[in-house]
Amino acid sequence: MQELETAGHVDVYYGDESGFCLTSAIPYGWQFPGEHVATRPRHGPRFNVLGFYNAATNELHTAAREGTLDAAFVIDTLDAWAATRTRPTVLVLDNAKIHHAAAFQARIQAWQQQDVYIFYLPTYSPHLNKIETLWRKIKYEWLRPEAYTSFQTLKTAVWHILDRVGQQYTIQFKI
Repeated sequence: MQELETAGHVDVYYGDESGFCLTSAIPYGWQFPGEHVATRPRHGPRFNVLGFYNAATNELHTAAREGTLDAAFVIDTLDAWAATRTRPTVLVLDNAKIHHAAAFQARIQAWQQQDVYIFYLPTYSPHLNKIETLWRKIKYEWLRPEAYTSFQTLKTAVWHILDRVGQQYTIQFKI
């Protein structure tokens, strides 16, 4: 698929969901001697993001909401995104239940008629889904500890990053 994309025949996007909450994903940190830096783990609302990411161009399309993402949300988001596609496109997905829901499966033919094709990764292979790298960069590198001071601050910080993927925030994949 990557060779077809490089040759200009298709666009390849990687799709997945990720959640953000006030329980920090930062596993460690650095500080100057005598300086105390800490984040406070908290449980509470969750901000869930559905993304379609093109690793070749660092182009990202997202939709988000508080609470659970269900099949209807994924379908509506994919419908809206598919309508914007002007070239044949492959969307690479993992095998999450939400991607195999009956309603989702019922839409696959309609997406194919729009030249958007779903490709499922093998089971237990998140390392092949390049959007996983994006989620990891956001959570472990790009979100600052200050983002976790409140849920609204976190949502604002996440949107700030998502809106700048491909410009201020980029990932270089080796081909």
